[in-house]
Amino acid sequence: MSQIIDLREDQARQFIDAETVFLELLRIRREAAEVRGSMLWREIKGTEYLIRTSARGGQTSLGSKSAQTATIFDSFMARKGMCERRLADLNAAAQVQQRLNKALRVGRVPDLVVRVLNAIDDLGLATHFTTVGTHALYAYESAAGARFMPEAMATQDIDLLFDTRKRIGFVTQMRRLDTSFIGALRKADPTFRVKSDQLQTAINASGFEVDVIRRVAREGDPHPLRLSDHEDDLWAVQIDTGNKILSAQRFSQVVVSVTGRMAVMHTMHPLAFIQIKRQIATRANRDPRKRHKDALQADLVEQLLHSHLPQHLPVAR
Repeated sequence: MSQIIDLREDQARQFIDAETVFLELLRIRREAAEVRGSMLWREIKGTEYLIRTSARGGQTSLGSKSAQTATIFDSFMARKGMCERRLADLNAAAQVQQRLNKALRVGRVPDLVVRVLNAIDDLGLATHFTTVGTHALYAYESAAGARFMPEAMATQDIDLLFDTRKRIGFVTQMRRLDTSFIGALRKADPTFRVKSDQLQTAINASGFEVDVIRRVAREGDPHPLRLSDHEDDLWAVQIDTGNKILSAQRFSQVVVSVTGRMAVMHTMHPLAFIQIKRQIATRANRDPRKRHKDALQADLVEQLLHSHLPQHLPVAR
């Protein structure tokens, strides 16, 4: 039995169509976020002022009525209307693509993983985390239009590497949202809770775990590190390969769940994955069962690069 199996032609075509729709949906969502809230004219002491209102109810004056502020108002309202119409159309199209994905069995990522990735992205936190470990294989096989052997994919947890280099922006966003990271995970599954004996791990009612890891503290990194001001939030645990992963080229890819739902997974470049997995597999203190899987995954990703993704190999000189 082959260790890497190509998607059927109809599955591959459907994945491309679904990916196109989903990426455009994400683009329009970002554009729509820029015109959240509204603009209105308000008369103050006999003079009309253009007021920008935020989605949270804040108000800012953009100046008295003039040709310039009238142009700003017209441009904003036109752009907002366009985004709303485009967003409605793309949401409908994405739902159709999700149903087709499911019908053709295009994806096999656990649905909870996709929901977790989307929950993080919806809060504007995706740039702060890198998916590492076994789940990264889903990104590589999706990019290749193929599937790895099931033995290489089995796992009941996902590892998310927190980028401590961007912690100030992360903390600012969390405070603005007034939420915790465990709260973000509960948007994907309300049964998630922090394990009392492993504060870096969230576990749901089905036993699926989300582990938050970080590089070994350096360059002023806070340690220990809780992900928010909330007392019941997760604490990121240090791993010695963390800095190497953060330094690697980022690899982002749309992945599809067994239900057809889509998300963008951000992970490390496959070459970095191979190098790190082989390094871990040679450690004397590594669990022998995990060591075999580490080596297998490294070999499979290397094989995939040569057979399906040669554009990601180093250019020969």
